Amino acid sequence: MRASRATRTVAILMVAAGLLTACGGDPEPSASPSPSDSETPTPTPTPTPEPEPITAPLTGVEVAAEIQLPAILAKIDDHPDARAQFGLEATDIVYEELVEGGLTRYVAVWHSNVPQQIGPVRSIRPMDPGIAGPFGGMIAFSGGQPHFVAAMQAVSTSTSVIHGGGTYDAYYSRGGPHAAPHNVILQAAQLQADNAQLAPPQPQFAYSDDETTPTSQTTGGPASQLALAFSQGQSRQWGCDAGTGRWARGQQGVADLDANGNQLTAANVVVLRVQVIPNGNIPQTMLEGYSGEGFVASGCSWVPVTWSKPDIATPIQIVDAAGQPVVLTPGNTWVELVPNEGSASVS
Repeated sequence: MRASRATRTVAILMVAAGLLTACGGDPEPSASPSPSDSETPTPTPTPTPEPEPITAPLTGVEVAAEIQLPAILAKIDDHPDARAQFGLEATDIVYEELVEGGLTRYVAVWHSNVPQQIGPVRSIRPMDPGIAGPFGGMIAFSGGQPHFVAAMQAVSTSTSVIHGGGTYDAYYSRGGPHAAPHNVILQAAQLQADNAQLAPPQPQFAYSDDETTPTSQTTGGPASQLALAFSQGQSRQWGCDAGTGRWARGQQGVADLDANGNQLTAANVVVLRVQVIPNGNIPQTMLEGYSGEGFVASGCSWVPVTWSKPDIATPIQIVDAAGQPVVLTPGNTWVELVPNEGSASVS
């Protein structure tokens, strides 16, 4: 029997209903996206801080990398027959001191740039342990009175490099244009390289940077000339170049030249008035346990200062009228230890 049209329609509807039921029935409405499904914003990168600049400890000048080598100090002759000296133009710091006969000698310090040859090297004096002690490293000298040599050798922070002492004789020679005894030359760069295991020096002074200004420029006054006298017959002059801010050095009213014929200059001139007493027949500048007045010239300006030195191993402390450490201009420095009996003036 044929099914009627109505019967077939009902059957089709029932099959369709079954298919819908098998597929889950009526479709669910689409769910709204949760907050976690939304796109995460890209975080703003944290800026990388600029690395602190590396500066040479004895000049405050920026360098590419830390100088992991010891300082080389030397007792340098300043007798008229010893000029022009070798290597003074490359020094980081020079100390000038009164010796016998009203003359002066230098304790010169190299670290940032050590020349192959320096000299003429001369003998040690009683104030030199206090000058050399804070630097560590090595100090070269050509002997001296036995008790002065012993005092220098007793400074635990410094290694004594004595001409004729045996241990370091290979670094010395005699030569150059000067006659003996003003002709002892030290192979300084080789000495430094062969003793790289020794510690580099600590800073001796504070230097200006992007956040600080030299004290002479913040609290001092203008200056163009410095006139110093270590003794009746030994005068020193410094004149400031307004274009560069550097100080050019003279002795006895004549330009003080290096071995290349160029005038010696400095970024800073530190003038300290000191007490000098006789040690036998040798004038001794009194440093450890002493203090005094002075002034500092940086750029074409100057500022009065007070200095003190508590012991051999501590650098000379220099402060302004407010008791704050004096800040120097980055560059090389000459320290003039002018006797109280001498004179020092600024104009």
